[in-house]
Amino acid sequence: MDAIRVTVRRGNVVEATHRVHVATTDGESWGDPGLAFFLRSSAKPIQAIPFVEGYADLDDDEIAIACASHRAEPAQLAAVRKVLARAGATPDDLENGLQECRPEGKVGHNCSGKHAGMLAACRAHGWPLHPYREPAHPLQQRIAELFEGETAVDGCGVPTFATTLQGAAALLTRAPARIRAAMRARPELVGGSTGATDTDLMRLRDGWIAKGGAEGLLCAAHEDGRGIALKAEDGAYRAIRPALAVVLGIDEFRETPVRSSLGDVVGSIA
Repeated sequence: MDAIRVTVRRGNVVEATHRVHVATTDGESWGDPGLAFFLRSSAKPIQAIPFVEGYADLDDDEIAIACASHRAEPAQLAAVRKVLARAGATPDDLENGLQECRPEGKVGHNCSGKHAGMLAACRAHGWPLHPYREPAHPLQQRIAELFEGETAVDGCGVPTFATTLQGAAALLTRAPARIRAAMRARPELVGGSTGATDTDLMRLRDGWIAKGGAEGLLCAAHEDGRGIALKAEDGAYRAIRPALAVVLGIDEFRETPVRSSLGDVVGSIA
């Protein structure tokens, strides 16, 4: 089948069109299942494996925030600080940078939960804390064992991994049961309290975990072993939500309103 066409309308005029490619582990596809890209933040539930391997007493919020691309909401920032405390580390130890208009310096970065989890993993396994983001560090070597494909540097400074759309569909089927359970228990930490597609999928459909990634990517997996991946060809993440409605039949996702700065609905993404 062709890629899913998502249109953005303002009034009655189409302002933009996005093509979303989809692959599933069942062999179903829309568009090109061989499309190649980097996993970016969708890889976080797998990158969190060394953290979970290092401790038997992790709480759900600690694991969920290690898998998160957070919005610096109070509960998310508290979870980051909790993981830092477990690591015996401070915000200065985080090797991510700063993000404009975010609170609390490095802690406010949307990848700080992943970085805090990496520090805690180093502490648990007896690896040096720094420079944990370098490919030659034992932590990144362990993570690299969990992936295949070319590597590059992600936006937060750690390695990211290339794959195909078909490979991405299987990604989260490899997440351990403990990580899946924590993401399901605390979905609001993974994305955000409102409007995050990965969080909303986990709230609306039992058995699913999901994680969005930069450049218009979403990976998801069901507890029955099914996996899916959606990638906007032009990197527009706003196209993912209505495309997911087509793939999984989620009526709540079929149309996203376009609003003015006054909050008025002036168009739609569908």
